[in-house]
Amino acid sequence: MSLLELTALELGRAIKAGEVSVPEATETALAAIEAKNQENNAFITVLNERAMEEAEAVQKRISAGELTSPLAGVPLAIKDNICTKGFKTSCASKILGDFVPPYDATLTEKIHAMGGVVLGKLNMDEFAMGSTTETSFYGPTKNPWDLGRVPGGSSGGAAAAVAARECWYAIGSDTGGSIRQPASYCGVTGMKPTYGTVSRYGLIAYASSLDQIGPLARTAEDCAAILDGIQGKDPRDGTSLDAPHGNLLANLSGDLTGMRIGVPADCFGDGLDSQVSERVRAAAQVLRDRGAVVEACSLPIMEYVVPTYYIIAAAEASSNLSRFDGVKYGWRAENYEDLTDLYNKTRTEGFGSEVKRRILLGTFVLSTGYYDAYYRKALQVKAVIKNAFDRVFEKYDLLLMPVAPTTAPRLGESLSNPLQMYLSDIYTVSVNLAGLPGISLPCELDGNGMPVGAQLVGPALGEQKVLNAAHAFQLSTNYHTLVPAEQGGVR
Repeated sequence: MSLLELTALELGRAIKAGEVSVPEATETALAAIEAKNQENNAFITVLNERAMEEAEAVQKRISAGELTSPLAGVPLAIKDNICTKGFKTSCASKILGDFVPPYDATLTEKIHAMGGVVLGKLNMDEFAMGSTTETSFYGPTKNPWDLGRVPGGSSGGAAAAVAARECWYAIGSDTGGSIRQPASYCGVTGMKPTYGTVSRYGLIAYASSLDQIGPLARTAEDCAAILDGIQGKDPRDGTSLDAPHGNLLANLSGDLTGMRIGVPADCFGDGLDSQVSERVRAAAQVLRDRGAVVEACSLPIMEYVVPTYYIIAAAEASSNLSRFDGVKYGWRAENYEDLTDLYNKTRTEGFGSEVKRRILLGTFVLSTGYYDAYYRKALQVKAVIKNAFDRVFEKYDLLLMPVAPTTAPRLGESLSNPLQMYLSDIYTVSVNLAGLPGISLPCELDGNGMPVGAQLVGPALGEQKVLNAAHAFQLSTNYHTLVPAEQGGVR
């Protein structure tokens, strides 16, 4: 069996047993990236020499018994909006250019503490604004299942890299579904944890009240192990939670006896592809067979989630992106007359069209005369959405719903219709607005051979419930083991 066929935990066990070395695994991954990245464009930066040096150092620490993480030595890749000291972090933008952070994000520090070997930085929608990874300054990432289709976004590079077997796991960020939706499109497992459980220090912000770092991997088991290593209170992030964490992997049981799972009827109406609906409902039956009580329920706030999300996210983006002005770092326009002209020309030439669209929307809803009508009202609706989830979780342990209305669209389709792209987030943005944990897991293929994802959502700090149910589902199915034709798979 090829090393690339192993899950992250399986590779970690093989490394610990001395069956494979960290440099050998790293060489294997780098060779896969070299062979595949030109066609799928999942990576912006590949750290060939640095990764091999890191692999040698990690191997010595494992041999000395210094590293105990089950993922010690397992190569991974990181989304390009998470700061990495000493090498490029661009947010897939022109305006950041070849910016090299002078510090590591907390996430990066924790990956190193686990003994992870960073292979490179992953492509994404520019500043995480998009649902297809087509807005990247470095060109679109392509879905390994069909290179004529998008991988989803904004963590499309992360999902594509894991699906194409270029790395064993990846770290992405999720503002309105940016981990779960590409995981669904690419047939991998991706989890957004509870807001505040993973530090955002060093994550270049899109919408600060919604952004959350999380893992993409082959299995729920892998995701549990990754979260065990990266969660925790961080004094450098005032929004991080001082809550119990760890032992997610150790407590995976696969036993769903007595677990109550609601299936919101509001998520299965107009706009949902019939094949997606059928496969998510089939997933409900698998969970039922594992011992869960699965029944229909109501979540009547779904019609408000997309406008609420885009008002809040755009408002926060317009504030967060004001720091990119061509003065302190990044790309700077030429031939400007004064400071104001420098700002205008740098931002006009440096930001892409989708980023400009969201900055304009955000500035509008924050402006005098419109703040109360739009932004303040959106915050009020956000509280209503959170309360609606709280009420439904008084009766149910988890919710099961689709991840996206369709499988991966073709390249170019979404960019030609931005409103349709925004509506593709309808089943994911509510989870960010409420700050809840959610996971996307593969649940079969559609008639075109494209992956379909099912989403499990839990109450705040309910990661263990979410992961237990996802693990149980994967014990009963093999959808997470399917690979694209390019890897000798099913198509």
